[in-house]
Amino acid sequence: MKKIFLGLMLSCAFLFASINLNSASKEELMQIKGIGEKKASMIIDFRKKQKINNPEDLLILKGFGKGLVENIQKDIKVKGAKK
Repeated sequence: MKKIFLGLMLSCAFLFASINLNSASKEELMQIKGIGEKKASMIIDFRKKQKINNPEDLLILKGFGKGLVENIQKDIKVKGAKK
């Protein structure tokens, strides 16, 4: 019973944690509402070429419109970006 409870607590904590666009794995990126496998791969390819300084940087990518970027901003953070 303790293991189940601990597992639930850890998964809940992960759900409420912000995901870092500059270091998240494909699987972590796919947990953001609106980001599937293809868009997660696009983010990873993009960040290999340049650092993501703010969520609006994603607007450069095909399929990332203002609405999507605004919707995912609450779930992400951009750590390691230029100030």
